[in-house]
Amino acid sequence: MRHGRPRDHGRRGARRNGARLPGLHRPGAGCERAVSERLRFHQTAFVVRDLDAAVRHWADDLGIGPWRVWTMQPPHLLDAVYHGTAVPCAFRHALAMSGELQFELVQPIDGPSIFADQLDATGEGFNHVGAVVDDHQAAVADLVERGFALLQSGRFGASADGRFAYLQRPGISMIVELIRPPSERFAPDYIYPAGLS
Repeated sequence: MRHGRPRDHGRRGARRNGARLPGLHRPGAGCERAVSERLRFHQTAFVVRDLDAAVRHWADDLGIGPWRVWTMQPPHLLDAVYHGTAVPCAFRHALAMSGELQFELVQPIDGPSIFADQLDATGEGFNHVGAVVDDHQAAVADLVERGFALLQSGRFGASADGRFAYLQRPGISMIVELIRPPSERFAPDYIYPAGLS
């Protein structure tokens, strides 16, 4: 029997005296530009059935706000595509910051969408994480090349130059949204609590 610290021949990733042992690999080693190193996720989004009630709950009970609420439909929402097919689509959403994290609440209104799909399948709850990208087309193409499926996309904003795309890798439940904010947004339908900015 050997006393003291056992020798660990099988462990990879350990260090001896602060030095990396031979043959060790950090997670993702050998991968060209891991997704987590390229994307800065700043948003987490939830699907709700009643957006106005949800906004009041998050603001009044959780202290998160103010919330800016928009109705996303033409002319606010353009070129909506769902699973590769151009379809009319409408939803309402609200945005608020809590520190550096942005929360989004989404209520589907009309037409097929990943939000309506979730309500039908599992009900209200977490839907996706979002990241802002500079080159939207290239970022979408990169994730598709890595095996992600493009679920839904469109253009938005008063300038119509905003872009969004929702992607998901088969076998992984989490949806990723890639966002390019528009240079100019429409004014929100309302802000809650009123008077805050």
